[in-house]
This record gives sequence, C-alpha cells and structure tokens, in this order.
Amino acid sequence: MVLKISKMILALIVIATSFYCLITKTFELMPYMMLCLGVFMLIIGLEDLQKGRKGFWYMSIIVALFVLIVSIQNLILN
Repeated sequence: MVLKISKMILALIVIATSFYCLITKTFELMPYMMLCLGVFMLIIGLEDLQKGRKGFWYMSIIVALFVLIVSIQNLILN
C-alpha cells in the first residue's frame, strides 16, 4: 500500500516537473526530476521483486541506480 501511494506521488512529481521544464524552457529542475524518476523506477523494480514476477525486475533496479547516481552527481557538481 505504501509503495503504491509513493509510486503515484512520484509519478505526479515527475510529470509536473517535466511539463514545467517543457513549458518554461528552464531546465534547473531537471536533476530533481531525475532523482524522483530514479526512486520511482526503484520502487517499480522492488514491487516486481516482491510480487515474484520473473520479468526484468533486475533491469529496473539497475537503471534506477544508474539514474540516481547520475542525478546525485549532477546535483553535487552544479
């Protein structure tokens, strides 16, 4: 239940920040959007792992960790 609610909140944050960046053409919020997107993908991978799906849950976790590392690196360097 907590994963589903947090997944919905993170999806709304990602969609709202991406629309804001597209409309205003200012990309200052992009690292925060990527951070939320990485956590969102991590939650999707953990949900698949928890449900025992034999799909590509490990790919979701690997891509999520990569996105998290890149966004944290971008936040630190800027």
